[in-house]
Amino acid sequence: MWVGFPSHAELWEEDLAPAQEEAAAFVRGLAGPGGESVKLMVRGQAAKAEAASRLEGVAGVDIIEAEFGDVWLRDTGPIFTGPGEATAFAFNGWGGKYVLPGDEAVADTIGRGGWLKRFSFVLEGGALDHDGEGTVLTTRQCLLNPNRNLGWRQEDAEEALGEALGVRKVLWLDQGLMNDHTDGHVDNLARFVAPGVVACPLSLGEDDPNAAVYDAAARALSTMTDAAGRRIEVARIPSPGRIMSREHRVEPASHMNFVIANQAVITPIYDLRAGAWATQALEAQFPGRLILALNSRALLTGGGSFHCITQQEPA
Repeated sequence: MWVGFPSHAELWEEDLAPAQEEAAAFVRGLAGPGGESVKLMVRGQAAKAEAASRLEGVAGVDIIEAEFGDVWLRDTGPIFTGPGEATAFAFNGWGGKYVLPGDEAVADTIGRGGWLKRFSFVLEGGALDHDGEGTVLTTRQCLLNPNRNLGWRQEDAEEALGEALGVRKVLWLDQGLMNDHTDGHVDNLARFVAPGVVACPLSLGEDDPNAAVYDAAARALSTMTDAAGRRIEVARIPSPGRIMSREHRVEPASHMNFVIANQAVITPIYDLRAGAWATQALEAQFPGRLILALNSRALLTGGGSFHCITQQEPA
């Protein structure tokens, strides 16, 4: 598992140290009960020393100093389709909103340069979720946004995904979470927990800002079938509810930003009560894996969480 470590003081400001500790706790979970070997990308000697200090004595972690704009490797890195098979796409800073020097180098670092397949269309890894059998989830808000690929229609996107990733069927949802700067990445909204089974949030509290979005996604999914012809089963997972920033802005907090590791599922939480309910619901969906619930409030200030800072590489 590749993981980005918060390294840029100018981006994270007062949240740098808390975000580093959350990332380190996440890596400890991956390398321990998660059963993963971890390649932790850091930028600069200060971040490398900080990571080494926080992860001292943790086996299975390789700290790699490299250039990157920020930690969101899910979007800037390649997508692996098999052992030694990495596919890279154009990246334009989430529609030109956050263009950071170094992000253009991430795909080469993770893909080792020489054996990358490259495609010229814009795609972020968090815009898709895969069932491993040819079906992907996405949102129209993101994948058809003209700030990515101007003029794309659904059939254009489906053809491109089929050529690049072997996708046989795309399940289209409409909108993502409120104030999500990624323009509605699906990894904050709906995730496969097994072929034919998709987890989707259930609103928590009368003031949950995404209640209508969650219900619309669940209704749409319940009418769909996957590439194998199975009717989609929808598993509702309690949402974090209304999570506010220091600036009194609704944050795009989501328990859907979990990471499926070899032996565990690690989910971000933002409130202990809501996190406990989400953990219980996820345990029912992953009976063979330990569910680890870890705080992600500081990482959220950067716009994402655990799934966003990772990219899995098959052995």
